[in-house]
Amino acid sequence: MRRHLSALLLAMILLAPGVAVAQLSANEQKLYEGAKKEGEITWYSAHSAADVLELIGRGFEAKYPGLKVNVVRATAQVAFQRLSQDLKANSAQCDVFSSTDVGHYVYLKQNKLLAKYVPENARKIFPAYQNLDPDGFYHITSAGLVLITYNTAKVSAAEAPKKWTDLLDPKWRNQVSLGHPGFSGYVGTWAVLMKQLYGWDYFKKLEANKPQIGRSINDTVTMLNAGERSVAAGPAETTIRSAQKGNPLAVVYPEDGTLLMYAPSAIMANSKRPNGAKLFMEFLMGVEYSQIIVEQYGEPMRPEVKLPPELKPIDQIKTLRPTVDEIVNGVPEVKELWRDTFGV
Repeated sequence: MRRHLSALLLAMILLAPGVAVAQLSANEQKLYEGAKKEGEITWYSAHSAADVLELIGRGFEAKYPGLKVNVVRATAQVAFQRLSQDLKANSAQCDVFSSTDVGHYVYLKQNKLLAKYVPENARKIFPAYQNLDPDGFYHITSAGLVLITYNTAKVSAAEAPKKWTDLLDPKWRNQVSLGHPGFSGYVGTWAVLMKQLYGWDYFKKLEANKPQIGRSINDTVTMLNAGERSVAAGPAETTIRSAQKGNPLAVVYPEDGTLLMYAPSAIMANSKRPNGAKLFMEFLMGVEYSQIIVEQYGEPMRPEVKLPPELKPIDQIKTLRPTVDEIVNGVPEVKELWRDTFGV
């Protein structure tokens, strides 16, 4: 039903484009006029599943008729590799880059590869998401949770793991699903957090349970739905979306803490479509974007957008998150340790 509501929301905007445009601020109107001459933007993103990203792209196009968003979805590390290849070839393909690994932005900023832009909407998102980069080169445009997920057809609520260390129980041998920190920014940050909490011995013990390892953290949803595994370290958004479609999935907010992920976006310094890129950054911090995200069971950026009953408010969850420096320094280390431990 919520998917239909989301489609209806976009249809309503499309049916009345003049109303949407008339509500633009002076800055947005100026950017829109410039963007219409540019025609399109290309968005490299690891923030959500491909179908959600397409909804976001269509929402932008609905609000700003005449513009097009080329959505390129990949895991964080693959998206960054593609961006790096573009830069090496001096090929300006990507206009807006949205990764789940904050270390990418630290590198890009240090090498003067990002364009500074502070959206008007940056001061309207939740205060906790503001000022990730005080210099204004990159901004939080997505938030998500990593928690314990399980297949309800194979595991009862009483039997489901209640904390991260429960995944080490031998009863879950050949039953655990994971993503890979070499591909997923979510998994890389989760691995840094687990190492902080329990040391790398946690993963050595987890390896003894012979987990099935995919690439994206969203692969855990596929594995659980297929019945290949029964429990996982998975994403709240994609898991709850899948459950609402009728799949036998549920989530557990771990007693020892749920990982709260912040995921930034930035404009590339070599963008050939700077007006469209700036307008898109405004959209990623706007109400329409947050409405689309919430209808797909993600975390809103804007306080005006209310959560559906299926989502637990952040202030009711015990959340944990490594600092930016801990992520930047920790992710490369856990990638190497991961390959040594799991052999992949």
